[in-house]
Amino acid sequence: MTDESHQNPSLGEAAGQFLAGLSPTEKNTSQPEIYKFIRWYGWERSLAGLTAPEVANYAERLSLSDTDYGEKLELIRAFLAYARKTGLSKMNLTTHLKAKKTRAGHPPTARQNLPEAIPLTRKGYAELETELSALKNKRPWLIEEIRRAAADKDFRENAPLAAAREQRGHLEGRIRELEETLKAATVIDNARKSTLKTNIGDSLLLSDLASGEELRYIIVSPREVDPTQGKISSASPLGQALTGHGEGETVEITVPAGKLRYQIKRIER
Repeated sequence: MTDESHQNPSLGEAAGQFLAGLSPTEKNTSQPEIYKFIRWYGWERSLAGLTAPEVANYAERLSLSDTDYGEKLELIRAFLAYARKTGLSKMNLTTHLKAKKTRAGHPPTARQNLPEAIPLTRKGYAELETELSALKNKRPWLIEEIRRAAADKDFRENAPLAAAREQRGHLEGRIRELEETLKAATVIDNARKSTLKTNIGDSLLLSDLASGEELRYIIVSPREVDPTQGKISSASPLGQALTGHGEGETVEITVPAGKLRYQIKRIER
């Protein structure tokens, strides 16, 4: 990198510097979301030219239906904070990367977040059932832990009791969320998919028509999103663009840098 590019790096160059300083585990977690952020504006776009309204607009466009919505924002905030701290950006853009506020400013409850019907792959449904069963089996153990900790009459400094009660609260909350999700779930049956059109549960091989890079994604419901395994939400911009298209077709996603164009090379079910 030349002195000039070091003083005024492109978004792609800044992202490379940021990721190079992370541990292998942190890099694997951060890279997909950081690269998506960079592609939105263009790899050659000057980092110094990135404006606060543009960053705020990106946050607005992120799908609130993704279960990892908050985590995505935190990964991008970490990159922007690095840019500010190292002098690559003169603006503190992290303050403009805010989540959408719900009505009346109250955070949504698990029930409010649930749609009328939640599409899940058969594998995803089974995984949630397994988790629910494991949590219910853990209940008796936690109840016994609370009973033992409560036997210590000095409640003022009874850290084990407080920890056990907090853990029980988390467990019961997750059990309720899983039960509501499974109750509202609609299982996507792969056997009924006789068409060659992309749908939830499909594994896709895409070709980035600009770079020639091949990408693999699995379209899943918002409840099953896992960037580390290439699982993208059907409600995300890319997921929505791909759904309903077949092999050989090209899809476009409009971003500030122009259009991202992908060709569907293969659909696997």
